[in-house]
Amino acid sequence: MFTTPSGFSPHLACAEPGEQEEEEAPQESPGPAACLTDGPPFTSASLETLIQNLVPTADYYPEKAYVFTLLLSARLFIPPSELLSRVCELCIKQQQLDQSPLDTVKVRKFGPKILQLLREWTETFPSDFRDEKMVGHLKDIIRRIAPCDEAYWKTLNQMLQKLNQRLALMSQGEESFFKVSLNASSISDKLVAFKTKPPPIQKDILSICNDPYTLAQQLTHVELEHLSHIGPEEFVQAFVQKDPLDGTQQPSFSEQKKTSNLEAYVRWFNRLCYLVATEICMPAKKKQRATVIEFFIDVARECFNIGNFNSLMAIISGMNMTPVSRLKKTWSKTKTAKYFILEHQMDPTGNFYNYRTALRGAAHRSQTANSNREKIVIPFFSLLIKDIYFLNEGCANRLPNGHVNFEKFMELARQVGEFMTWKQVECPFEEDRAILLYLHTAPIFSEDGLYLASYESESPENQVEKDRWKALRSNVLAKT
Repeated sequence: MFTTPSGFSPHLACAEPGEQEEEEAPQESPGPAACLTDGPPFTSASLETLIQNLVPTADYYPEKAYVFTLLLSARLFIPPSELLSRVCELCIKQQQLDQSPLDTVKVRKFGPKILQLLREWTETFPSDFRDEKMVGHLKDIIRRIAPCDEAYWKTLNQMLQKLNQRLALMSQGEESFFKVSLNASSISDKLVAFKTKPPPIQKDILSICNDPYTLAQQLTHVELEHLSHIGPEEFVQAFVQKDPLDGTQQPSFSEQKKTSNLEAYVRWFNRLCYLVATEICMPAKKKQRATVIEFFIDVARECFNIGNFNSLMAIISGMNMTPVSRLKKTWSKTKTAKYFILEHQMDPTGNFYNYRTALRGAAHRSQTANSNREKIVIPFFSLLIKDIYFLNEGCANRLPNGHVNFEKFMELARQVGEFMTWKQVECPFEEDRAILLYLHTAPIFSEDGLYLASYESESPENQVEKDRWKALRSNVLAKT
């Protein structure tokens, strides 16, 4: 069962199940208000009806949650530029903006509402307006209502100015962000030292930062920086599936940057896993490796306390990698009680029941918090993506009668909207450039490199491991 987003209460008089709605609006459309009833929130409607209810009038403005849900999900059916075009066409028709003279009183009541809709659109989905068609539609509708009030031009200019500034900042941030992201993938198996391991071949994490709380703070910086680049549309633009009605492929309308920020965030998670494993496998002495393990356990605990569940899971995943988990002599020297508690919190049993309980607790704390420190909620991102994926795969976009399955998209909007709230929190911790640089650029071992370092630290226990060890050594030696 899907729950209705908080504050969501648009009501439509939908057709009875099995009844096909007219795809075209009637000749004399009375406007969205005529579709509103006192019944429960609608769960499905034709795309035309949904668009009609997005269009404001002099006496009506859609619920904010409805606006977000439709702007988010409609791109699965039509490009944003076509959606805005159809909204503008309905506005022109309903307000008779193509006639002269205009009804000044009527337009002055309508003007602030269409401006509000456009403002919400530009602020929530700014990347849509990288398309020149979008800006063209926006200017056209304002040009039509401006004769009734010159202040509309001023409002439009302010809106465009803010939009351009935001797009410029997004482009600059993405450019520098992707440079770091590319550098972060550096892999160096040449760092694997053999039995005669020399003194430190490279800096290690403890030489850069030996305070678990400080490292957890800097990891939170990285996480929030990644989250800041992910727009809500990226969660939808990855969906390309066949229309169950006719079997045709539905386009994702993602000619822009599509899901690159989302993918970069997943790469960061993988990097952190491998960085943790690298740091543990690299030291020559068992005592040093045990010290690094205990350090990362403390870092993971601090991440949990902060509400940074993504870094927490990456650290646990890194320590659970086979090259690390097989180091039995090392683990025997480690105090593992705190680790088992954290591992229990992130146990996948019961569809990650323990984690989801902790996440709800962090979300509740965030809602009642007075400081940014208490507002931090960074979800385990791969699980969030998985939830959205299964929501998309498990529910059809359209029902058998052709209606859009709006109940599905309300739940999608709830999940994405919650994420958007969390990602807007400003990081309260002071940046440490040296630590951040290390997290992004320190070389990491590949999977083979990790296994080799692990075997060099604690000898293979069986013939399969011995054979793999020999193959890996000759492989790395050949490269060096």
